[in-house]
Amino acid sequence: MAMRALPDDTLVYCGHEYTLANAAFALSVDPRNPALNIRAAEVKRMREAGQNTIPVSLGLEKATNPFLRADQPALARAMGLAEGTAPSKVFAALRKAKDEFK
Repeated sequence: MAMRALPDDTLVYCGHEYTLANAAFALSVDPRNPALNIRAAEVKRMREAGQNTIPVSLGLEKATNPFLRADQPALARAMGLAEGTAPSKVFAALRKAKDEFK
């Protein structure tokens, strides 16, 4: 089963606290995403207050995590790919961009 197929209220418990860095990357490829902008500001506030950002609902991840939105035309464009590019290729381009993100 694909992760995106799980219910939105599913809680995600990752084994690390990289949310602030992940939000910075996500904003670099998806800056016009309103949900992401709200989430990034909240993550910044939480980390500055010494709070953990996990667990997080899968619904919020679906709205803000570019890797879970690789089927969206805006993310294909952000990666310099044509609209209609297979989501797997968009995902691979996102992964490469994240690996090179400073």
